[in-house]
Amino acid sequence: MSDDALPTLPEELLLLALDPVHGRPYCRGRFLAYGIAGAVLAELALQGRTAHERGRVVVVNPLDPPDPLLAVFLRSLPPPGKSRFGSGVSARGWVRQAGRRAEGLCLDALVERGVLRRETRRFLGLFPYHRHPAGAASPAEQVRQRFEASRAAGYPDRRGRLLAGLAAAVELPSVVRQGDRRTRAAARALAREQWPSLAVHRNVRQDKASQAGGGGGGGGGSGDGD
Repeated sequence: MSDDALPTLPEELLLLALDPVHGRPYCRGRFLAYGIAGAVLAELALQGRTAHERGRVVVVNPLDPPDPLLAVFLRSLPPPGKSRFGSGVSARGWVRQAGRRAEGLCLDALVERGVLRRETRRFLGLFPYHRHPAGAASPAEQVRQRFEASRAAGYPDRRGRLLAGLAAAVELPSVVRQGDRRTRAAARALAREQWPSLAVHRNVRQDKASQAGGGGGGGGGSGDGD
C-alpha cells in the first residue's frame, strides 16, 4: 500500500478491531485471525483475482496483485484446475488454516510501515505476547470515519458491505452491539450473505460450539463443501 492508497480490506479490519491506545483486539483473537483471512479472500475477489463457486475459492487471474502480501496469499491458492479435489479450495477450510499466518503477516507489514507499533509484554513474567497500538502513520481514525459513513448510508457499495460483514462475523462489538437495531441486523445479515464473511462466521460458530461442548476452540478442519 502506498502512502496515498486506501488500506486493503485485511488492513482495514485490523485497524477497526484494534484498540488504538492499548493495542488489544476488541474481539476474540482467534476470531480476528479468521476475519483477516476472510478479508484477504474478499480483497482478492474485489480485485478480480478470485471467484467463488459452490463454496470454493477459484483463482481466475493468477497474475500477482500490486500489494506484495496479497500476492503471497494468491500464490497460496491452487492455480486454476490444480486442486486435488477439483477446482479451487474450500473457503471455510482456507480461512481456518490461513488465519494465524494472515494476521501475523498483516501485523508485521503494518508495524514495518509505522501504522502500528509492537509492544512485547510477558504474561506472569514468563510468556511473551504482543500488543499493537496505533503508530504515528496510522489511518485508523480515517478508516473508522469511512466505516461509520458507510454504515449511516446503509452500506451502499460492495467494499463497505464486505467490511461490515467481516466485522460482524468476528463479532466486533462496535458492529454487533452498538448502533440501532436496524444497523446491527443489517451487519449480521451481511455476515451470512457474502461468501468471505460466511466462511469466517462458520469458523467462529464452530469454535463457539466446541467451547460449549468442552472440546476447545482451535482445532478441527472443515469439509470442502462450505
